[in-house]
Amino acid sequence: MMRHPRVWMGLLLWLALGSAHAQWTVNMAPGVTDVSRSVFDLHMTIFWICVVIGVIVFGAMFWSMIMHRRSTGQKPAHFHESTTVEILWTVVPLAILVVMAIPATKTLIEIYDTSESELDIQVTGYQWKWHYKYLGQDVEFFSNLTTPRSQINNREAKGEHYLLEVDEPLVVPVGTKVRFLITAADVIHSWWVPALAVKKDAIPGFINESWTRIEEPGIYRGQCTELCGKDHGFMPVVVEAKSKEDFDAWLAERKQAAAAERELTSKEWTMEELMARGEKAYNTSCAACHQPTGEGLPPMFPALKGSAIATGPAEGHIHIVYQGKPGTSMAAFGKQLSPVDLAAIITYERNAWGNNVGDMVTPKDILDFSKAQE
Repeated sequence: MMRHPRVWMGLLLWLALGSAHAQWTVNMAPGVTDVSRSVFDLHMTIFWICVVIGVIVFGAMFWSMIMHRRSTGQKPAHFHESTTVEILWTVVPLAILVVMAIPATKTLIEIYDTSESELDIQVTGYQWKWHYKYLGQDVEFFSNLTTPRSQINNREAKGEHYLLEVDEPLVVPVGTKVRFLITAADVIHSWWVPALAVKKDAIPGFINESWTRIEEPGIYRGQCTELCGKDHGFMPVVVEAKSKEDFDAWLAERKQAAAAERELTSKEWTMEELMARGEKAYNTSCAACHQPTGEGLPPMFPALKGSAIATGPAEGHIHIVYQGKPGTSMAAFGKQLSPVDLAAIITYERNAWGNNVGDMVTPKDILDFSKAQE
């Protein structure tokens, strides 16, 4: 027995892996919508057609190798320009392709039928977050990754939904045809939710359409599937399906929150309030590039700690945060964040990490700057 240790090691490895095979699968999931199940059925139909073809082709090949091997005295046949063979290898593949094309065409027509939608949502990709706008509802918001940096940097154990958790999920009602109008504001992204069988590229200057109708309440997760920059792996998609009653209540709540947010622009803010809100908003929107410590990742993402921008005149600081910096990775946040969050972030950057400029930027300053740019 000891003369063949590799055999026994291989057998033990096979037994160990065999017990693990029950814990994973390599097949697609059927999903939770009619379209996703149609895609799954099409996938399985094509799969089994390929299996049958493989069995026939490899079966014929191995049968020929065994039954017509030279050791049995077989003599090879010599033929060419056989009309029968030419017809067979033309007609049979054509028939197989037609059989495949019929269900594939039916499924594609279903996927691209975005007509008669009951709710339209504009999905816009940004580096590295999603913006959702409920058309005709006066509700819009950004969805940002909430996985702690301590998990990303391996200082803590990974959570259950590592890199697939956000602060604001996209909320939709069940039993409703929802149309997605998908685009991007900077580079090419791709909005993908496997359970819904929705995967569409988000391209600047173009609008792609897709749709879904979810049947059961639940939370469905996906990701951006384009190499859209440094943090392309940190751009999750989370869709929460609610009952129609719960969705209506959520929508009314969001409208009230939007109205309350607009009122905050006229509030008299204190330095402490702006710093507290600014730290939270900075960690959500800015820390990925400039780091929570403000030290950045030079030379691509410069440090804010002690920088000429963060410690210089407030007007220049507002300008670069609001307008961005062409030719660099610094995005324009003027259309991404509210005046309150912009003012809070700038105030925080000017007084955190030892900068201690001592001044504060108010939402009114942001509004005045915005009007001056018009």
